[in-house]
Amino acid sequence: MTTDFPRSPRPAEETSPQDHAFIGMWITEDGHIRHELLPNGRYDEARGTRQSAYRGRYRVTGDIIQYWDDTGFYADGRFRDGVLYHAGYVFYRETE
Repeated sequence: MTTDFPRSPRPAEETSPQDHAFIGMWITEDGHIRHELLPNGRYDEARGTRQSAYRGRYRVTGDIIQYWDDTGFYADGRFRDGVLYHAGYVFYRETE
Protein backbone atom coordinates (compact mmCIF):
# COMPACT_ATOMS: atom_id res chain seq x y z
CA MET A 1 0.00 0.00 0.00
CA THR A 2 1.32 3.41 -0.80
CA THR A 3 0.09 6.48 0.95
CA ASP A 4 -0.53 10.02 -0.22
CA PHE A 5 1.76 11.22 2.54
CA PRO A 6 4.82 12.84 0.94
CA ARG A 7 8.12 11.05 1.37
CA SER A 8 10.55 12.91 3.48
CA PRO A 9 14.26 12.63 4.14
CA ARG A 10 15.65 11.27 7.37
CA PRO A 11 14.62 13.76 10.05
CA ALA A 12 17.42 15.95 11.33
CA GLU A 13 16.20 15.84 14.93
CA GLU A 14 17.06 13.04 17.27
CA THR A 15 14.54 10.30 17.92
CA SER A 16 11.68 11.81 19.84
CA PRO A 17 9.38 10.00 22.26
CA GLN A 18 6.09 8.91 20.78
CA ASP A 19 2.73 9.16 22.50
CA HIS A 20 0.03 7.43 20.47
CA ALA A 21 -2.26 4.43 20.60
CA PHE A 22 -0.13 2.35 18.21
CA ILE A 23 2.84 1.66 20.52
CA GLY A 24 3.39 -2.07 20.90
CA MET A 25 3.86 -5.18 18.79
CA TRP A 26 2.37 -5.55 15.29
CA ILE A 27 2.58 -8.88 13.47
CA THR A 28 1.62 -10.33 10.10
CA GLU A 29 -1.10 -12.95 10.16
CA ASP A 30 1.45 -15.75 9.77
CA GLY A 31 3.68 -14.24 12.48
CA HIS A 32 6.69 -14.07 10.14
CA ILE A 33 7.21 -10.30 10.43
CA ARG A 34 6.95 -8.54 13.75
CA HIS A 35 7.24 -4.77 14.25
CA GLU A 36 7.66 -3.50 17.76
CA LEU A 37 6.91 0.22 17.98
CA LEU A 38 8.68 1.49 21.06
CA PRO A 39 7.63 4.57 23.04
CA ASN A 40 11.07 6.14 22.55
CA GLY A 41 10.44 6.58 18.80
CA ARG A 42 12.44 3.52 17.73
CA TYR A 43 11.20 0.32 16.14
CA ASP A 44 12.61 -3.18 16.07
CA GLU A 45 11.56 -5.58 13.31
CA ALA A 46 12.02 -9.34 13.43
CA ARG A 47 11.64 -11.63 10.42
CA GLY A 48 11.18 -15.33 10.94
CA THR A 49 13.85 -16.48 13.38
CA ARG A 50 15.98 -13.39 12.74
CA GLN A 51 15.53 -11.08 15.72
CA SER A 52 16.21 -7.37 15.16
CA ALA A 53 16.47 -7.83 11.39
CA TYR A 54 15.78 -4.11 10.96
CA ARG A 55 15.90 -1.25 13.43
CA GLY A 56 15.39 2.45 13.15
CA ARG A 57 13.30 5.47 13.94
CA TYR A 58 9.64 6.00 13.28
CA ARG A 59 7.13 8.79 13.60
CA VAL A 60 3.34 8.59 13.68
CA THR A 61 1.31 11.55 12.43
CA GLY A 62 -2.42 10.91 12.58
CA ASP A 63 -2.86 7.50 10.96
CA ILE A 64 0.41 7.63 8.98
CA ILE A 65 3.63 5.99 10.12
CA GLN A 66 7.01 6.84 8.63
CA TYR A 67 10.05 4.59 9.13
CA TRP A 68 13.71 5.51 8.76
CA ASP A 69 15.81 2.37 8.98
CA ASP A 70 19.29 2.73 10.50
CA THR A 71 20.74 1.74 7.10
CA GLY A 72 19.00 4.72 5.44
CA PHE A 73 15.94 2.95 4.00
CA TYR A 74 12.67 4.89 4.16
CA ALA A 75 9.15 3.43 4.24
CA ASP A 76 5.70 4.46 5.29
CA GLY A 77 2.39 2.91 6.17
CA ARG A 78 -1.10 3.66 7.34
CA PHE A 79 -3.20 2.51 10.26
CA ARG A 80 -6.82 1.86 9.33
CA ASP A 81 -9.49 0.29 11.53
CA GLY A 82 -6.94 -1.19 13.93
CA VAL A 83 -4.77 -2.66 11.15
CA LEU A 84 -1.35 -1.49 9.92
CA TYR A 85 -0.78 -1.52 6.16
CA HIS A 86 2.93 -1.25 5.39
CA ALA A 87 5.06 -2.18 2.35
CA GLY A 88 2.46 -4.55 0.93
CA TYR A 89 1.98 -6.33 4.25
CA VAL A 90 -0.91 -6.31 6.69
CA PHE A 91 -0.08 -6.19 10.39
CA TYR A 92 -2.34 -6.83 13.35
CA ARG A 93 -1.76 -5.78 16.92
CA GLU A 94 -0.42 -8.68 18.95
CA THR A 95 -2.75 -9.71 21.71
CA GLU A 96 -1.53 -11.54 24.77
